[in-house]
Amino acid sequence: MVQQEQFGGGGLLYILAKYFEIGKYRLERLASFLNPWQDPTGTGWQIIQSLYAIGSGGLFGVGLGNSTQKYLYLPEPQNDFIFAVIAEELGFVGCLIIIILFAIFIWRGALIAMKAPDMFGTLLAAGITAMIGLQAMINIAVVTSSMPNTGMQLPFFSYGGTSLLILLCSVGILLNISRQSKKI
Repeated sequence: MVQQEQFGGGGLLYILAKYFEIGKYRLERLASFLNPWQDPTGTGWQIIQSLYAIGSGGLFGVGLGNSTQKYLYLPEPQNDFIFAVIAEELGFVGCLIIIILFAIFIWRGALIAMKAPDMFGTLLAAGITAMIGLQAMINIAVVTSSMPNTGMQLPFFSYGGTSLLILLCSVGILLNISRQSKKI
């Protein structure tokens, strides 16, 4: 009979303590998500400025290029928080149009996946659609303070040439699957 060694609870507690000691910022990020006004000049700064930008946009926005939050208030407005700048400049109507465009993209991607000629095309189309759709949903949820900050950018809108190149190549593959799909 082989004797099994048991891992003691003390060792597990030590590993957990080291994990949380090294990643203390994770807990701070979660706490700032739950109440960003607890530390308004520290960990809550980014989300508070994002909410100010969204709120000041109103129904139709302040006009394209007229955002004030993107100057010195909202850190990295061209990357993670571009949706907040869009909300301030184009307002609720502009945000609604962008959300509708992403919903149409997801709907058309799902149709392409269902009509693909083979299983590989189906899985590839579903994966590309899910990648872009989930990235958009997560970014919008972070900007509106519906989930903790993840650092994920908004597809097709955020600054970054490599990301845009990969997204456009992915959409090209999706269009190629669509071209080869069953016609109904």
